[in-house]
Amino acid sequence: MQVPAPFEYQRVSSVGQAIVLLDRLGDTARLVAGGHSLIPMMKLRLANFEYLIDINDLHDELGYIVTEPRQIRIGAMTRHRELLESDALAEAFPIFRDAERVIADPVVRNRGTLGGSLCQADPSEDLSAVCTTLGASCVIRGLDGERVVPMEDFHRGPYETAVGDAEILTEVRFPIRPNGSSAYEKVERRAGDWAVVSAGVAVWLDGGVVADARVGLAAVGPNTAGIPGIAEALRGEPPSEELYARAGDIAKDACDPVTDRRGSAEYKRHLARELTIRALRRSVARINGQGA
Repeated sequence: MQVPAPFEYQRVSSVGQAIVLLDRLGDTARLVAGGHSLIPMMKLRLANFEYLIDINDLHDELGYIVTEPRQIRIGAMTRHRELLESDALAEAFPIFRDAERVIADPVVRNRGTLGGSLCQADPSEDLSAVCTTLGASCVIRGLDGERVVPMEDFHRGPYETAVGDAEILTEVRFPIRPNGSSAYEKVERRAGDWAVVSAGVAVWLDGGVVADARVGLAAVGPNTAGIPGIAEALRGEPPSEELYARAGDIAKDACDPVTDRRGSAEYKRHLARELTIRALRRSVARINGQGA
């Protein structure tokens, strides 16, 4: 039986209390919410902490989905199940419901959180790809107040984020833009598994041509990757299969997968191309009212 190394457990009732504890304990402490990624790593002794700070009581403070005219704000303690079931979120960003349907199983979705997914910073993590695709911004709170970090700067490497030792991710913000839609495609070895490769796409049309587009890939390198050059290649062009293929080629060439037991690097690059094409096709169909 694999068991974690000994640790002390504390439960907090406010964000302020959690920050004070983190400041006092430093890098010997780790926050835990759902724990479905952290606890297995501790059992394998891949992660060892002297203190675990349970923040589940912060759901009332940080578990929310707020729709505003120009953005949607989601609290870091919002559960996967709440993201899956939110009709307002699915209407603005269908990519969320696409992704949540293929994340783990109901047990995990009932406990896991948006903030936990992002702070785990696993290169294969689904919601990191979703947030990268949507151009999200992360609100990080510490003793000196709040700061806002774009997703491009939030993940600094595998399992490493911009959140400091005495800080906590409190909210993720998503800009709302007109005449756009999104989609998520994933290949996995079995239902609910980590991605072999996944692709998120967001696209906006104006006058029948592409005004902007974003692609985010997961499981194709050391970080969840936003693909540069996609917007420039598609902007001003009418949607077509040829255009989708061009975007797929850019995604294939930009990613850097490795060969492992999930598949060869060549196979993963093929998936990056194909899933980008599929997600683009579905996003445009949704804008045109055809992608239910």
